[in-house]
Amino acid sequence: MEHSIISSIGYSSQSGKKSENNITNLDTTEEALSFQILSENDRTTKFRKQYYQTVSDLKWNDYKWQIANRISTLKELSTFLSLKDEELKAMDKETTHCPFAITPYYLSIIDLEDKESAIRKTMVPSINELIISEGECEDPLSEEESSPIPSIVHRYPDRVLFLTTAFCSCYCRYCTRSHMVDGHTQSLKEHWEDGFKYIREHKEIRDVIISGGDPLTLSDNEIDYLLSNIYSIEHVEMVRIGTKVPMVLPQRITDNLINIFRKYRPLYLSIHATHPDEITIESSIAINKIADSGVVMGSQTVLLKGVNDNEVIMRELMHKLLKVRIRPYYLYQCDPIIGSKHFRTSVERGKEIIHSLRGYTSGYAIPQYVIDAPKGGGKIPLLPSYYKDSDENNIYLYNYEGKEYAYPDKKRIT
Repeated sequence: MEHSIISSIGYSSQSGKKSENNITNLDTTEEALSFQILSENDRTTKFRKQYYQTVSDLKWNDYKWQIANRISTLKELSTFLSLKDEELKAMDKETTHCPFAITPYYLSIIDLEDKESAIRKTMVPSINELIISEGECEDPLSEEESSPIPSIVHRYPDRVLFLTTAFCSCYCRYCTRSHMVDGHTQSLKEHWEDGFKYIREHKEIRDVIISGGDPLTLSDNEIDYLLSNIYSIEHVEMVRIGTKVPMVLPQRITDNLINIFRKYRPLYLSIHATHPDEITIESSIAINKIADSGVVMGSQTVLLKGVNDNEVIMRELMHKLLKVRIRPYYLYQCDPIIGSKHFRTSVERGKEIIHSLRGYTSGYAIPQYVIDAPKGGGKIPLLPSYYKDSDENNIYLYNYEGKEYAYPDKKRIT
């Protein structure tokens, strides 16, 4: 437990260079015993034939190989994409607000010929990130002010956010924690033990959200260690893990990891889902394995201009999530991090999208639209207005079609 997450996966994200560690020799790893080759979507098959012809199925479906071979430089990315001017300028800069890295798998599901591809916009840096607009800041949710110790954010009375790693397999350009990802100065043991101690000492905490970075980039032993320590705390009733791994690195969902999940109840996964294209054969298999293990899954989606701010796309995403047993949970208004203006829609647009779902699809397919209020105000739900008026006997409501209805609600006369 004395090593950092970077060394545990055999990749130095600080230097951007592949490690010399022999992490692709699956026969020598415990996880190889439960490894299964996933089925493959057509776009990935075509991509592999063009760019990774000499890479075996065994390596391609090894999550450690995927992480060790992330694309993280302009030279590497230019092999696959004809970059737009705004992308070239951004990739040529040494300092954007967030590091760049993408797994070969996640790059393979992007339409490489479409320069306006939705997933591409969320992954490839844009020069627009260097434009700082009014109201933007590095830590818009003021998480640091709610952090009694580096590993814990304690904003709500009965729950805490446990920041367990600063590493992600892919870096989203709109990340709320872009100011802290890809860097970890404290050893994991010290970092985590401080967190365990804090949770033990605060008996009001009944809900622990394990986040980062992405906790599922940790090794199996590290995930097991985290969960066993948290579940050993008597007053903790539930644990949630926030992750995007099933979408960007489905190979990580090995049988060994599933067996670890089965040991802990109740366990919840909040899966970051952005676009319907992420629901591939590979991610569907991984997600259904998680569901079969008894883990309850909900989705978290950020509303992004030019990516998913469209009624048809949003409905398709929510329907696909339900089909793989992920319950749509939150639709977030994009946080005002530095350089995010080009991603942020109006709040009115978000309400319109929710209105387009209500009544036109299953209630289960409708996430709660929220703003995570700046300066630590917490999540505030937003809804289209269905309330019109009231009198002494009734309240008057609009339904999803705009028709008016009265509901008996006699006022007390005092």
